[in-house]
Formats: sequence, structure tokens, C-alpha cells
Amino acid sequence: MLEIFDLYKSFKNFAALGPLNLSIGPERVVTVIGPSGCGKSTLLRLVAGLEGASQGSIRLDGDEIDGPREDIGVAFQDPRLMPWLTVRRNVGLGLWDWPAAARAVAIEAAIAKVSLAEFADALPKQLSGGMAQRAGLARALVTRPRLLLLDEPFGALDPLTRIRMQDHLLDIVGSEVPNVLLITHDIEEAIVLSDRIIVLDGPPARIRRDIVVDLDRPRRRASPEFQELKELLLSELFPEKRVSGRIAA
Repeated sequence: MLEIFDLYKSFKNFAALGPLNLSIGPERVVTVIGPSGCGKSTLLRLVAGLEGASQGSIRLDGDEIDGPREDIGVAFQDPRLMPWLTVRRNVGLGLWDWPAAARAVAIEAAIAKVSLAEFADALPKQLSGGMAQRAGLARALVTRPRLLLLDEPFGALDPLTRIRMQDHLLDIVGSEVPNVLLITHDIEEAIVLSDRIIVLDGPPARIRRDIVVDLDRPRRRASPEFQELKELLLSELFPEKRVSGRIAA
């Protein structure tokens, strides 16, 4: 259970977020969408403990988040791999204080989850874009987090690789990660992956719409139900383009 209470964040005289209240319980994947600059990444950094709130609180299973934690994994659009380290050593960067045997087991398990075992000794420059993103995802998964935070994780990938990574993420979530909070600009990606979609507007970031995605998996992008939800989300993001309940061309 992730609980956000009366959350505010400001930078000097700029109000970036709030007031914001949100609870995430049984949903496996909750996605946050919204216009550029509305506060999506600020929200994710607050939940990750990388920024402190100006007011309010964030709790994971009742424990207040007041800094980075091992039970919260984070992956960004840029995989942020150290170019001089192998995949194996990049994945284990945050485990320096673990016992050697436990560290080795956790690293190999995380690399296997993302299907990179054959490239464990490769350097980042030897990886494709999708493989580098999987290495970044393995680093976020290595501590077996209760909550996985993803900030535009597939935004820099080509369309085909992006679809493959979406399928791969669903495989991982189904077996390994209790909850995922995803930030994306891609509406179709949000529908494909999510059990629930939060639409933000701002700044300051506020919840405009909270939508449960009640579509069977696997989700067919060409289905009428998928397209209907896509149009609904577009109407929330671009209300000025509504024409008789539909988005104007």
C-alpha cells in the first residue's frame, strides 16, 4: 500500500505539486500521465525519497518515506550505466554493503530476470538500446523491491523495441514485483501496461482523473475498447479539442 497525504512540493517561489492525495493498493501497475512540466517526475522523485516534500507525507506499508530505500527500485529513461563497468557490476552498484555471497546471488538473479545472462560481462557500449534499458531495470530490481518506480523507461527506444520492453515488463511484474508506479507520455503504453491510470494537470500537479483500466489481457491496441479509452484519455489531456464528445482532428 502506497499512501500519499496532502502532498505539496515547491521550489523557492514555484509551486510544483499539490495538494495531492493518492492511495495505491492491489493494483499491480499504476501509470501517471499528463502534459510536459505538470509535475509527473517531481511526484516520482518524492515517492523515491530523492526529494523531500514541502508539506504532507508519503508512506509505503505504513512506513514514512523520508529518503532512498532498498525496498523501492527506480529506473529512468536514461539507464545511467557506468560506461567502465560491466553489466554485472552496474547491476550490483548499490549492494556494496551486502555480504559477498548474497550480493552475487542477487545480481545473477536480477540479470536473469531481464534475460541478459549472456551479456553479464559486457560493457554498456556493447549493448543495444533495449539491452541497456534492461540492464537499468535489473539494477532497479536487484534488491527485490516492494515498489518499482519507472520514469519514462522506454521513451528513448524505437517503437518495436518499446513494445518488446512493455511485454517484458509485464512478465516481470506478474512474477516478481508487487507494485509499479510508471510515468509515461505514451497513452497507448499506459493502456497496455496499467491497471489504473492517473491523469495529472498542473503545475502545480493535481489529479485531474483517476481511471481503472478494466480490459482483458493481452490488450489489443486495435480493439474498440482500447480505442475508446485512448480517446477518453486524449480528451482529458486536451480538453480544448473536444467536439461533441470526440477529439477534433
